[in-house]
Amino acid sequence: MILPFDFQHDPYLVLDFSATNPDLSTVNLTDTAALTDYVFGQLRSAGTTMGVGGYNEHRIIYRRSTHFKGEEAEPREIHLGIDLWTDAGTPVFAPLAGRVHSFQDNANFGDYGPTIILEHTTANGPLYSLYGHLSRQSLIGLYEGKSFQAGEKLAEIGPYPENGDWPPHLHFQLITDMLGRRGDFPGVCSLADRERFLAICPDPNQLLDIPY
Repeated sequence: MILPFDFQHDPYLVLDFSATNPDLSTVNLTDTAALTDYVFGQLRSAGTTMGVGGYNEHRIIYRRSTHFKGEEAEPREIHLGIDLWTDAGTPVFAPLAGRVHSFQDNANFGDYGPTIILEHTTANGPLYSLYGHLSRQSLIGLYEGKSFQAGEKLAEIGPYPENGDWPPHLHFQLITDMLGRRGDFPGVCSLADRERFLAICPDPNQLLDIPY
């Protein structure tokens, strides 16, 4: 369990942030309040408090922030994790036993905001899990090497703007090679880099087992 929600039995909504969703042309994506109203309005209309999406999704919502343009010739628009959209303050639990690899507040507009990365030991070698868009409170008292048991509370989903200025949600990502990074790792890549990053960022749903 990563959130206090039963994905096997409770209703949830799969949210589409690709160009195939015509609703997005009517939303001011640079206005976090407007985007939040859209996301949570969709959840209310579906009779749920939980939205899910979208590993390997080619998204257009990253055009809201220059953070995803950088100096690259091609923008970053391929999502490398799963997003779980729900209320700020929702507790986040470690799905596997592990220790804190690194953490930091990635405070750019559209970035992760407060971020925690855990390191896990598996039969296939080290595995890392990244938790983005947390509350700043979640980083207090953390230190590298701190251990967490499976099911132990790790953090809380943060409100905007402290969560990187997004509608409240958890970005959850698995990584097999940190590429020397600490406290941060790309959660979105360009089309040109898609194959390379998907090879080291496996589908998190192999762990979450959400039927979608």
